[in-house]
Amino acid sequence: MTIKSSVLLFLLLLLAFAGPAAARISSGRGALRVMTFNIRYNEPRDGVNAWSNRKTKVADVIRFHKADLIGLQEAQLNQLQDLAAVLPDFAWCGVGRDGGDKGEFSAILYRKSRFKLLETKTFWLSETPDKEGAKGWDADYPRIVTWARFEDRRTKKKFYHFNTHFDHRGEKARVESAKMLLAAVAKTIGNLPFVVTGDFNATEKTNVYRILTGAEAGAEFKLTDARYVSVNGHFGGTASFNEFKEPTPGYKIDYVFVGPGTTVFEHGILTDRWDGLWASDHMPVLAEIVFGKR
Repeated sequence: MTIKSSVLLFLLLLLAFAGPAAARISSGRGALRVMTFNIRYNEPRDGVNAWSNRKTKVADVIRFHKADLIGLQEAQLNQLQDLAAVLPDFAWCGVGRDGGDKGEFSAILYRKSRFKLLETKTFWLSETPDKEGAKGWDADYPRIVTWARFEDRRTKKKFYHFNTHFDHRGEKARVESAKMLLAAVAKTIGNLPFVVTGDFNATEKTNVYRILTGAEAGAEFKLTDARYVSVNGHFGGTASFNEFKEPTPGYKIDYVFVGPGTTVFEHGILTDRWDGLWASDHMPVLAEIVFGKR
């Protein structure tokens, strides 16, 4: 073998074994793995996709992908209790959209060993945000935002997590909910970093997404879609809703949003299946982030 061919072989081996690893930028020990996951409510008529057949799958997705913070949507109390039983490392906060323990929760599931819950509150996306069970505008159902202020036991940093589920039918309700959410985040956070998760029932082509991301003229406060600022790019497809069948490309309605000063290292739409069966009718969206100074 000539010297020239030896050098070429060495370079090829270097690219094969070191290239991808060297290209990926590491996030470090302060990273948080944040997930948004609409787990679908407990509907016994779902047959093979009923909650009794899916609950271990949902828990397995959370465990396998090492999520630290999960914004859940459509979670009913019995589902939260089921997850607590199989995920003992996690606790949750939130209330039902019909008030107290009633109705679906937009609960926040968090790793107990990593985070200390300092404060939590839920408000209703309506003209009367403090009224339990209130429906806003043209919404079919009451819709809520649950937020929590945490301290990261590892870094001692404090931050906010907002989680929500916008109405699936009321267009005016979604638009007004987007405005209300932005105003609430801006008013609440002070100088702390934040993350926003949710099922917004809105694709990237909608006015709702444009409002949330500040694309509308005169926006004073905006959210950043973690997908488009991920240092290591995006993993997976373009849809997050599957209806327990093959998803329609581009139909993404579930998001992880971040604020200024936050670095996103990974973003992905997870498509785990068990012999063709989904964990939910939505795919979870995962982002690995590191909070910086705002």
